[in-house]
Amino acid sequence: MIVAAGIFSCLLLALIAFVAALSRHKKAGSGDPQLLGRSAFVEKALEPEGAVLVGGELWRARTRTGELVRQGATVRVVGTRGHLLEVEEPH
Repeated sequence: MIVAAGIFSCLLLALIAFVAALSRHKKAGSGDPQLLGRSAFVEKALEPEGAVLVGGELWRARTRTGELVRQGATVRVVGTRGHLLEVEEPH
């Protein structure tokens, strides 16, 4: 009986740890309007899709026009599609 309770406790703890680890990788919400108009730093070149850093979070991003934007450039968030940001270079 004690062994069964110990195994059950270990499995429950493992399940809680697994769920907690998964939740850390989820974004706050899709289409977050607070992102619109914000500046983003290009971490992975947009060809036309890559990755940008916005407010300390790494996001998948795509240029609205399809042009290449090199790593290290600054872009502006102009739209969202789920967890994909649409960006453009400031003029």
